[in-house]
Amino acid sequence: MRRLLDGAELARLFARFTRSAWRFETQAEYREVSEAEPYRRFLAGELGEDRSWMTEWLRSVTASTRQGRSFARVRVVAYPPTDYQRFEMAVAPDNEAAGEDIRVLAAQRARGLRLPAQDFWLFDDAVLALMHFGAGTLTGIEVTTDVARVEQYRAHRLRAWSHAVPLSEHMTIS
Repeated sequence: MRRLLDGAELARLFARFTRSAWRFETQAEYREVSEAEPYRRFLAGELGEDRSWMTEWLRSVTASTRQGRSFARVRVVAYPPTDYQRFEMAVAPDNEAAGEDIRVLAAQRARGLRLPAQDFWLFDDAVLALMHFGAGTLTGIEVTTDVARVEQYRAHRLRAWSHAVPLSEHMTIS
């Protein structure tokens, strides 16, 4: 039986990592409560510059990167992108400005590379957090330090990273 983390335990993973936090994002849509109103505004063409709903995350990334810790991710994007993926790309420059390195990988390419269809975080190359979703909603996070599994997902990260394009390049070609 797997044990799923609660929010406080996930927050501790972010507080405790010392070198790197790396994310693989595969979902076509995420239904985060904090994003519901900004996403609605985006769809209505009214998103504007208000990123107050992202403030806590952006502060955390900025503080971490100033301490020499890295944040990076690969976002798997469909072509054409879903409305939610367009929303993600619209706010991604704010994440980069905070210090996060974001790359983009076409969904078809990710499938060809046999990458998992599951989101995950790798912390310090030693802790794997597998994210479980149901209908775009996070249902739990399974954490393991099993060396073989962590190594498997480090290999996924390497393949994804080496085939993804930097966000700035993606923005100029999409």
